[in-house]
Formats: sequence, structure tokens, C-alpha cells
Amino acid sequence: MAEAKQVDAEKLTDSERTRLCSAVRRKPRFLVIGAGQRGTAYASAVAREALPAVITAIADPIRSKRSSFGKKYIWKDRQPRQDQDFDSWQHFLEYEKSRREAEATGEKVYAGVDGIILCTQDQTHKGILQAFGPLKLHVLCEKPIATTLQDCQDIYLSLGGARSPEKIFSTGHVLRYSPHNMLLRKLLLEDRAIGELVSIEHTEPVGWFHFSHSYVRGNWRKESLAAPSLLCKSCHDIDFILWLLCYKTDFGEPAHMPSLVSSVGNLSLFTKRRKPEAAGNATNCFSCSHEPSCNWSAKKMYVEKLYDRGHRDFPVRVVAPDIEEIAAKAGTEYGREVLTQILSSDYDASTPRATIESQQWYGRCVWESDNDVLDDQIVTLTWDDDSGSVSSREFPDRGPKTAVFHMIAFTEAQCERRGKISGTHGEIQYDSKEIRVYKFDKFLEPEAAEIFTPPKAAGGHGGGDGGLMNGFSKAVEAVINGELSVEQAQAKYVGCTLKEAFMSHAMVFAAEEARLGRKIVDWQDWWAKLEQRLLSQ
Repeated sequence: MAEAKQVDAEKLTDSERTRLCSAVRRKPRFLVIGAGQRGTAYASAVAREALPAVITAIADPIRSKRSSFGKKYIWKDRQPRQDQDFDSWQHFLEYEKSRREAEATGEKVYAGVDGIILCTQDQTHKGILQAFGPLKLHVLCEKPIATTLQDCQDIYLSLGGARSPEKIFSTGHVLRYSPHNMLLRKLLLEDRAIGELVSIEHTEPVGWFHFSHSYVRGNWRKESLAAPSLLCKSCHDIDFILWLLCYKTDFGEPAHMPSLVSSVGNLSLFTKRRKPEAAGNATNCFSCSHEPSCNWSAKKMYVEKLYDRGHRDFPVRVVAPDIEEIAAKAGTEYGREVLTQILSSDYDASTPRATIESQQWYGRCVWESDNDVLDDQIVTLTWDDDSGSVSSREFPDRGPKTAVFHMIAFTEAQCERRGKISGTHGEIQYDSKEIRVYKFDKFLEPEAAEIFTPPKAAGGHGGGDGGLMNGFSKAVEAVINGELSVEQAQAKYVGCTLKEAFMSHAMVFAAEEARLGRKIVDWQDWWAKLEQRLLSQ
């Protein structure tokens, strides 16, 4: 233990560090890029669940967020060292290159990082990953990997997708890792609780408030600034469906991919033509006569319902990143004034478009925002019968089947997925808390339905955040300690290949092509052409 602390805490030469590391089983060291909600979720999982990892550095341009993050997860009550605190990922990149140069000449330096946890805005991922490529680090990239199909392709190729990847890669498909969903998959594929799978209906209830915060007023409100809401909000739901119905390499079975993809959707409410007449020409909640009776009032949501009741974390902290520190130092009332002032900020016809798109307007009228992403969308996947075409081997669940996914904004539940799976021997109903298995052979018997209640897990996505971070940490730990190859560790701990992660994203883009073209996409042909382009590069 003393040797491990010495490796992390002291400046050493390369030979000294190698000698010390050979005597201990070393935990991987990670740089978190982005001290926001997602970066904090992964770092808090390391601390809360004592995962085999060390969060050793943070890069974020907002000083207060960086300082708060560092005090919680890195330098605690000490002053940050030069290898721990960075105001940008570019700053860290410069530091790391010079650190490696110094290490190569025999100088004593702090230990480098083994990997990065990338939690910046989606559209920045490609540039950051390409810049870090020469460092050959392990990567956990928050979903979506990128906001366009071309950028996803470029990242896939740069990470070695067309060959055998050299480093562990994981992305934020957290639904695979919650205790609830892991039990659901076990019941379906290992226990064969309802026989062969025939169809799945899966819903993501985004939540009325969450949607207005993130997708009407916030970072993901506009396709030109982010991406379609299906990609930003629900690419891990599409991955979840494919994980249940397609990706079965852990059972020794090649993927059974859909044959057809279609999608329909609407921006049904948050448009100017739906604005209540009583709201008149108001563009901000704090200058609107309709505000007292409006469900979407930013004043009610952020100030009265949250701040005034003591909430300082998400989403209030998103609106005012320094709000906790401000309230602590200057008082609750002053903090309220600051929050109100931020929410009252507005733009008009004279405001440059670049200014409007460079920030979020959390006090903006939901019918006057510049949002254009969908608030209601359905994706349908269809499989052909493939039961007799896999190397003359018999596999279950390769018959014809369908999947219907529904993303909907207008719900009480916030991101608490629910669904129904039909099989040849029974039916499963699930939400985020229970799994109900009904078997046909128990017709009219008391035990016809069995309820499974998975253990509750701390953290977001029903424990999926912690589960993902745990798998990534263990995979990198196994590789850096020479226990498993990258391919072996990826399969054992991450359970998702780079190709699967890319394919799940590609399915979203195929669905969007179907929706925009008002057509049904032949997935097999679509994917074959994409693979051909990838192989030619």
C-alpha cells in the first residue's frame, strides 16, 4: 500500500516508478475532462463504491466547478499539484507532452494518467479524442460518441475499429450496467424465462421538466448545436434494445441484426404557434403576465420549487454553476437574486445569432426558444427469420421479431424506463424498480406471475453509472497490470466492443434517415455500404 501511494504522490524517475509498480497491483489513474454532471457522476462512483481507480486530474474551464470537483475527489483539503488542476484539456495535453519528454530524459516527474474520462459537450468529442490519440490512453467517452455519423466513423477508425483496438474503450451506454437491466437480460437470455423473444416495447419517459430544461432551453435544444434528441437522449436506449436482442457474443453467438428500420416523430408542443394567447409578446418568464398560471414557468421551477426549498445541485447548478458557493458566502437571499438575474437574461431580434447559440437561456419562454429537437419519437426495428443460417448451428431468438422504442417528453416519470417483452412462453413487464414475469403454462395459477426486485444501487441510471465506471476501471486495471490483453479485458469487464458501440450509434442515424426521408431503411444494405466505406479508408 505504501508503494502504491508513493507511485501516485511523489515525483519519481521512470526506472524508480517501474520498480515500485512491479511490487504492487496498481490502480489505473484517470483524467476527467469536464467537471459537470456526467464527470461528477463517474468520479463520485469511484469514491462511493471504492472502485479500483484513482481520479488524479480534472480539466474544466470554469474555476469554481474545477475547484469543487478537485476538493471532493482529488486534492481534498490540500492545494492542487501541477499534475492535478487544468483549466482546459489543451493545457493538460501540453503538460503531459512535456512530462513525458522530461521522464524520457531521466528526470523525476509525477505519474502520468492511464486513461481519460471524456464528459464535455457532445460536439467536442471528436476533436479531443483525435488530439489525445498520440498519447495512446484508455478512453471512457460519454454518450453520444459524436454528433454526426461522419464524426462517429472518424473516431471509430482512429481508435482502431477496423482492426484490433490497442486500448480499452467504453462509452456511456449505462443501461447495460444497472442491476435491474442485468437481471432482466439474465432472465431473458440465460434463464429463458419466457422462451424465444418475439417483441419488445420499450419507453423512455424523459420527464416534462427535464425535457424543458435540457432540450428546450438547454444545451441539447437545437440540432445544429448538438444533434437529434434521439441521439443525445436515447442512443443508449437503442443500444439497450440491441443488447437484449442482437449482441450475444458472450453466449458465443454472432449478432442477429435487424433487417428494417423506421421512425416517426414530432416537435409537438414547444413551438411559437402553440404559445398561449395570454403570454402575449413576452419572451422571458420574468416579464410574462401568463407566468403565474404557466406549468413551464422558469421562476416556479428553478427559484420557487427548487432554490427556495434548498436545492443547489442539478438543475439549479447548471443554471448558476457557482450558486452553492455564492449562497454559502453571501447568503441565501443574495444567491436567489443572482439566480433570478441569470434567469431574467434574454435576447431579442438585435442579438447576434452567434451570441444566442453560444449559451443557454433557462428563463426563456418555452414557446419562444430557438429549439427544434423532437419531443415525441418512435423507432421500429424488424428482424427477419435467421434461425437456420448461422454456421449450421442452432441458436434461440434468431426468428422474426420486432422492437418498438418510444421517447416521450410529457411524462411524470423522469428517465425511469418501462417496457414489455413478449416471448413464446410468457411475457415480461418491467420498470426501473421491478420485473414481472408471467408464464403461459401457469395459466390461472397463483404463481403465474413472479415479481423480481433487483437490489437498489446508488448513483444515476439505477446504478448504471457506477456499473459502467466499475467495468471500465477493472478492464484498464487488468491491462496495466499485465493480467489480460485489451481484447480479453474489454470482453470480460466492459462487455461491449468498440464495434458494438459504433453500431448502436449507427442505428440511430439510420432511424433518423428513415424519419427524415419518410421511408423504411434496409439495415442490412445500409450497414453493408457503411462497412465498405470504412474498409476503404
